[in-house]
Amino acid sequence: MNRHWITVWIAGCFEIAWVIGLKHAYDATTWLLTLAAIAVSMALLIRASGKLPVGTTYAVFTGIGTAGTVLMETIVFGEPLRVVKLLLILLLVCGVAGLKLVTVETKTKEAS
Repeated sequence: MNRHWITVWIAGCFEIAWVIGLKHAYDATTWLLTLAAIAVSMALLIRASGKLPVGTTYAVFTGIGTAGTVLMETIVFGEPLRVVKLLLILLLVCGVAGLKLVTVETKTKEAS
């Protein structure tokens, strides 16, 4: 996995943070942290999609965000996790992984 895909994974982690923040922010500090997570998430996504296929990049980003948000809501906030929801998350993860596997990356020159 090259560094651009790692950037997508980090952006996806920040997406999880801001999506949870939208629901659970309760004061100025938590709202500022949520806004900061949005900014970092989008900046990293933009940077990565400049070097990777944008459709696959966005699918991986949203897949990480969706699956991660559901898991964090279950683990941290006690949301119920039904078997059907878990199976659908697994299907989503398989689809995103499949997209990543079949995407042909073109070699680009990078400025040092």
